[in-house]
Amino acid sequence: QVQLVESGGGLVQPGGSLRLSCAASGFAFDMWRMSWYRQTPGKERELVASISSTGGNTNYADAVKGRFTISRDNAKNMMYLQMNSLKPEDTATYYCNVVWNKVYWGQGTQVTVSS
Repeated sequence: QVQLVESGGGLVQPGGSLRLSCAASGFAFDMWRMSWYRQTPGKERELVASISSTGGNTNYADAVKGRFTISRDNAKNMMYLQMNSLKPEDTATYYCNVVWNKVYWGQGTQVTVSS
């Protein structure tokens, strides 16, 4: 079965950095676009960044452009989100996502940006 497992979240001060990881299994990882979403209580889940199957095409939400970098390692079935210059408004639970035969989500990893 499809499994997406996020890790790397935590508490960081404003201006700091974190690297999130998503370990994928149960499907042909190298054939599918992958995405990172985030959600805060009371708000809809929002797309943060996505990456094509080969990694050659990436897209970012305006709020994170220039600060976040999405990448993937198809040999390891891993996706990453490097987050720099973090702001308090980046505080959220971050989810890994793939749309294969249906929509799949990981369990999420909490990122808290606070002094």
